[in-house]
Amino acid sequence: MKERKLSASLMCANLVNLEKDIRILEDLNVDYLHIDLMDSSFVPNLTFGPDTVNAIREISNLPLDIHLLMNYPHVIIRSLNLHENDIVTIHSECRESIMENVAFVKQKGAKFGLALNPDTTIEEVKKYLYYTDVILLMMIVPGFAGSTMIHGMMEKVAETNKYLLDHNYNNIEISVDGSVSIEKAIKMRRMGASIFIGGTSAIFKKDKPLNVTIKEFYTFVK
Repeated sequence: MKERKLSASLMCANLVNLEKDIRILEDLNVDYLHIDLMDSSFVPNLTFGPDTVNAIREISNLPLDIHLLMNYPHVIIRSLNLHENDIVTIHSECRESIMENVAFVKQKGAKFGLALNPDTTIEEVKKYLYYTDVILLMMIVPGFAGSTMIHGMMEKVAETNKYLLDHNYNNIEISVDGSVSIEKAIKMRRMGASIFIGGTSAIFKKDKPLNVTIKEFYTFVK
C-alpha cells in the first residue's frame, strides 16, 4: 500500500491571511499544498493564478499539488515555477494536447497528474497511463468548495485501483478531491487512494482549528 498523504486545499484557507495558514500547515507537516487554478470556462469559477502560485513557492518549501481546471492549461503551466516533488494535474477533458503538457511537466522534473471528472472512466484515458504519476478522481462536479460528494463515487476509487493493478500500473497514485471527510477518507484509503485533498469537509472547519483537524486526519487515516 502506498504512503498516505494529505494535500491541504488552499482555496478553503483564510484567503485574507493566506501566509498565516501556510505557516500553520508547514508546522503540522502536511504533505502538499493543493492549489486550484480555474479559468471560469472549464468550470464556472476563478481562483488563483500563476503569480499566486509562484508567490507561494517563494515563501514555502512544501511540495505543491497544482490542479488546473482549464480548457487550455498549457500557457499557465509554462508560467509556473515548478520543483521536482510538485504534482501538476490537468483534466483529461481539456481541449488541447495531453502529451504536450506531459512533456513540459516531466522536463521540469515534476510529477504529472491526470484528473477525471465524475463521469470519466479510467478506461477512457488508458493511452496516457504510461506517462501518468497521479490519477485525480473528482468526487464532485468541480468548481466550488463545500459541494456534496456524488452518490456512488467512492466505488470509483476501488474500480480505478483494480484497473491500475490489473494493467501493471502499480506506480500510479490515486488522489481524491471533493467532500473528502475523514470518515470517507478512511474508506477510500482501503479502496486504494493514497493522496487526499483536504478541504472544508476534513481540515478547514469553522468549529475546529487546523492543529486539531489535521492531527485527527493523520490519526485516523492510516
